[in-house]
Amino acid sequence: MPLITCVRYGANQESLARAPYPGELGLRILNGVSKKAWADWLKHQTMLINENRISPIDPESRKFLEREMDKFFFGEGSTAPQGFTPIEHKD
Repeated sequence: MPLITCVRYGANQESLARAPYPGELGLRILNGVSKKAWADWLKHQTMLINENRISPIDPESRKFLEREMDKFFFGEGSTAPQGFTPIEHKD
């Protein structure tokens, strides 16, 4: 797998095999986001969906998630909803 300089983790990170999202944002992610950073986003996205009680099928919810994805990788960062407290897992 080719290596890239990831926007979150820096140089020498494993790249994604293909764009995980359509359009220009998908290409930006493919060229600048590592597999590790994409996995971080998927966890964050799941939290956003659950905590905000949104449906990825709803067009407005998809727009919200796209904006948060852009902020997560290329902007000021996507934050958890107010009052969110992550559950600590004991291994």
